[in-house]
Amino acid sequence: MELEDIRRRIAAAEQAAGRTAGSVTLIAVSKVQPAERVEAVLNAGQRIFGENYVQEAQGKWPGWRNRFDGVSVHMIGPLQSNKAKAAVQLFDAIHTLDRISLARKLAAQIAEQGKKPELFIQVNTGEEPQKAGVLADDLPGFLASCRELGLSVQGLMCIPPESEDPVPHFRMLRRLARDNGLAGLSMGMSADFETAIAEGATHVRVGSAIFGARNYS
Repeated sequence: MELEDIRRRIAAAEQAAGRTAGSVTLIAVSKVQPAERVEAVLNAGQRIFGENYVQEAQGKWPGWRNRFDGVSVHMIGPLQSNKAKAAVQLFDAIHTLDRISLARKLAAQIAEQGKKPELFIQVNTGEEPQKAGVLADDLPGFLASCRELGLSVQGLMCIPPESEDPVPHFRMLRRLARDNGLAGLSMGMSADFETAIAEGATHVRVGSAIFGARNYS
C-alpha cells in the first residue's frame, strides 16, 4: 500500500542525508479522509496522525484510540484560541502556535488539565499575508513570551509558498531553530518531504500520498 512506499522513501531519504534511521517522524494527515481509508492505515501499523480541525478530530479519534493502542494525534491546522481547551484535551502535539493570545490560552489549559502536548511555533517563512505564522524577525520575542508563560516549545513548523522552491524556506526554518535552541523541525508534505528530510526535518506531514486525494464535498 501507499504507506509502505512512503516509509521506504523516508528511510531512503534519511540514509541519503546521512541521518539516523528512524529519526524522522511520519505524520499521516488524515483530515477529511473517509473512515475506511484511515482504518486501513491504522491496521497497517501507523499510529501518528495529523488533523486540521478540532471538531472533526473530536468526532473520530476518541473511538479509534479505544480500539488501537499507541495512537498520537497532532494538530497541524490553524487553531482558534477558543478551541484551546479541546485542543489540549485531544492532541498530543500542536504544530500551529502562532500568537500570544493562543499561547496564554494553551498555558492556562495545560496547567489546568495537567497535560503537556508537544508545541511547535508556526513560522510564516514566505511572509504571506493570508497565511498564519509568526514572522521570522518576531520569533525570538514570541518564543521568549511563550517560555515566560511556562510553555515548553519543542520546535518550529512552516508551510512554504506553493509557487516557490521550498528549499530556502526549509533552510530558514532550520537556521531559526538552531539560533533559538530548538530541535524540532516540522516541515515537508506529500510533494516535498524527501527534500525536507535532506534539509533536516524531524517531522513530515504526508496526506494525499498515503490516503489518496481528498474529497471536500
